[in-house]
Amino acid sequence: MQTDDLDAFKAEMGDVKPLKSDNRMVSQVQTGPTEAQLARRAAAVARNEVHALSAEPTFITPVDPDDYLEYKKSGVQDGVFKNLRLGKYQVETRLDLFAMSPEKGRDALVTFIKDCQTRNMRCVLINHGEGLRSKPFKGLMKSFVAHWLVQIDDVLAFHSAQRHHGGVGAVYVMLRKSAEKKAETREQNRKG
Repeated sequence: MQTDDLDAFKAEMGDVKPLKSDNRMVSQVQTGPTEAQLARRAAAVARNEVHALSAEPTFITPVDPDDYLEYKKSGVQDGVFKNLRLGKYQVETRLDLFAMSPEKGRDALVTFIKDCQTRNMRCVLINHGEGLRSKPFKGLMKSFVAHWLVQIDDVLAFHSAQRHHGGVGAVYVMLRKSAEKKAETREQNRKG
């Protein structure tokens, strides 16, 4: 009796063809935030950073148009800072803040620094001008730039540029390595 059942089953299933398997997963589980969510978070952080930097002249210390700007966070080696001061590092990109209002200059500076960070740039030049005709005091944008750069976490050091790069009307800025570049350097050092 079993053979009759088996024969009947085979007769019924004779024209059935097996499904082809392409070994694809039908659905994937999202384990982290989407790219859109990450972009919105980054934009919110940038907005907060911009608003933390004052664009009011009453809150900053005026810098004379002829003064040199210099700043170095602790941990930056003296030799590295000297090379920055002497313009020995290749300037990878520039930002011109000349004739901008403090608000536009602030927004442009923060956006520029963030963009440089994402593109793994380390040494950049910011042209702020000397501000000989600026109001309410001379050296207005230069004073703002000096004030802002000290407050931005990704800025390790800055110094007024060499004459051929704009002299006291511009500043070299050394930026922190991105997490990607730090990992790459660690890997290179591990290999020897």
